[in-house]
Amino acid sequence: MNSESTTNHAPGRALPKCFVLGGPVISGVIKVRPEDFIVEELPLYDPIGKGEHLYLGIRKMGMPHTEMVRLLRQHFRVSEHAIGYAGMKDKVAVTTQQVSIHLPDGEPDSLDVRDNRMDVLWARRHMNKLRRGHLTGNRFSIRIRETDPLKAPQVLAQMRQLESVGVPNYYGVQRFGYRGNTHLLGYHALCGDWESALGELIGATGSAFPERQREARELYDAGNYSDSLRFWSRNEHAEVAALRALDKGASHMEASRKINKYTLNFWISAYQSMIFNRVLDRRLSDGMLDQLNVGDVAMRHDSRRQFVVHQEIHDDPSLGESVASLDISATGPIWGRHMLEPHGPCRELELAALTDAGATRELLEDSSMVPRGTRRPLRIKASNIEVDSGVDENGGYIRTAFDLPRGSYATVLLRELLTDLDAD
Repeated sequence: MNSESTTNHAPGRALPKCFVLGGPVISGVIKVRPEDFIVEELPLYDPIGKGEHLYLGIRKMGMPHTEMVRLLRQHFRVSEHAIGYAGMKDKVAVTTQQVSIHLPDGEPDSLDVRDNRMDVLWARRHMNKLRRGHLTGNRFSIRIRETDPLKAPQVLAQMRQLESVGVPNYYGVQRFGYRGNTHLLGYHALCGDWESALGELIGATGSAFPERQREARELYDAGNYSDSLRFWSRNEHAEVAALRALDKGASHMEASRKINKYTLNFWISAYQSMIFNRVLDRRLSDGMLDQLNVGDVAMRHDSRRQFVVHQEIHDDPSLGESVASLDISATGPIWGRHMLEPHGPCRELELAALTDAGATRELLEDSSMVPRGTRRPLRIKASNIEVDSGVDENGGYIRTAFDLPRGSYATVLLRELLTDLDAD
């Protein structure tokens, strides 16, 4: 499309609509304070003690991922590219994870990163950079507040059902940003409609935004870029980068290219995620979460190997046993080039979701902005489940703990338990 074209059919809601167990059983809130939401990364491997990369065990509290990366970059005097991590962790939480720093020329002067929100627990060398996906999963321990502790047995019963049938592997609220609009930004970017993208990012006429931003957004809409710039904080990197370029006379396309590449990629990924969520909505509403049909693309959870379910595979009794035991599940699309596609009605369902999202195959398969396509299991297994309850200095709570595989969201599991969690 033309680089300044107009978007015609922007997609709507990205968040999940359906529940596998019929809906939440209790009211309550999470993340009242960071120590109520504990995340421990489960590593894929341990560092061997030698190599160019220094692995660190990091514990952070109430700190955004981007802030952690900035502090490490400054302390070790390296570029952002030198820092590796297996996954991004929640801000309002106490999280433990590994990161790697490329330091081929010797040991650092100090491991004491001076910030009271973050501690370095250990350090050890390894041969390779830690990359996204280099983890088995995460262990969560979450206290639900503003709830009745006596309802813990109901929560445990619901958790046991999820353990049996699988958790819908939706992308949760974190994927779509604090305004719930990163998929819209990704759509506009894919269409080459940079004016709409920046209007959604910085203007006042797009998605809902915090009231504190109103004046800045209205100044942008009025074309007063320098005045708008004064109201954005240094942490609002994309808005500041684009406004600085616009203030110097750049076009919307040129200004958009000043935004961090990681941010642009995240927008595209959010749009792909929205399409996946819509496919999963349809599968859930049709009662097909725990089924494999002829033509489906299935995945083995242990190896992540994908395969098309042809008739002879479908008729093999061992397949049904593997599906029932959550060893194999159907998948949905993370659309892009070279994605393995289903056949028959399964394919038609996915193409309908693509059309509903305002996209065409060409938009997602021909654009250099879209990474290689893949598949994502429609459900995942929660394991090592615990539920207890009590009262502490902050009041009553129900605590639930569980392990989830990489790439999945604790809040997606919790929305099966708690009312109004999508607003978190």
